Amino acid sequence: MEYHNPVLLHESVDGLNIKPDGTYVDVTFGGGGHSREILRRLGPNGKLYAFDQDKDALANAIDDSRFTLINENFGLMKRFLRFHGVRQVDGILGDLGVSSHQFDVPERGFSTRFEGALDMRMNQSDSLDAYQVVNTYDDAQLRHVFSEYGELKNAAALSRTIIEARIQAPIKDTVQLKTVLYRFLPAHKSNKILAQIYQAIRIEVNREMDVLRDFLQQSLEVLVEGGRLSVISYHSLEDRLVKRFIKNGMFEGEPERDVFGRFSVPMQAVGKLVIPTEDEIRENNRARSAKLRIAEKL
Repeated sequence: MEYHNPVLLHESVDGLNIKPDGTYVDVTFGGGGHSREILRRLGPNGKLYAFDQDKDALANAIDDSRFTLINENFGLMKRFLRFHGVRQVDGILGDLGVSSHQFDVPERGFSTRFEGALDMRMNQSDSLDAYQVVNTYDDAQLRHVFSEYGELKNAAALSRTIIEARIQAPIKDTVQLKTVLYRFLPAHKSNKILAQIYQAIRIEVNREMDVLRDFLQQSLEVLVEGGRLSVISYHSLEDRLVKRFIKNGMFEGEPERDVFGRFSVPMQAVGKLVIPTEDEIRENNRARSAKLRIAEKL
């Protein structure tokens, strides 16, 4: 399977502060670029566990005795690490979002560039797909998806238009979806709006926000004291969750303060927000919206 260059490769792996004999986790294996770089820095006694729920990624498994690839959703990280006898690790890396391979296969339905089925499942064994979201969700559900996950101000109008169209006939593929929503796609910003619509449906199909919350909370239990978390996100919803969790150990609100106004947090940020260079963006368009945050468990 062909996968493009990993985003922020050296910066994200540098952030793990790798110990040669340490144990590490790459929760978004994909084409294996980040995993190969981690293995390059590990000694003979180091260990790397990688997760990817997409069966296509299994074709990229690395033949290395220090490496184990787990074909599961990284929201189940703690459970499957324990299954492999691992309770704590020295570092965790996550490159969130859709892999370049998933975008480039038309029949997966992730890309606005191609005609394809309304699928968008990262795990093709899952029952919920984009077809069901578009054709069976009621008005309130669709409005929530477009408003919450696409941050679209006209979510109500989008929802009504889809429901009116599907009464006549099911919306079966990406071309039909674009046709139904044509009046919301002015030429000068059609790509941006379509990307928001696709993002919203994809996040719903794959429960991406729930999975990210589960993963971040589990990272606190799995990391050793002084262990590092290195996370690359691609849109504001993901980055906001990661930023808040690193700052407060919570997703909403702030921790309780003691009588002196002090509060303790489980992690601290390492360095500042890292974004790709202009050269990397030129070489890899997927990097254009990437943001890397690194934290250390206290």
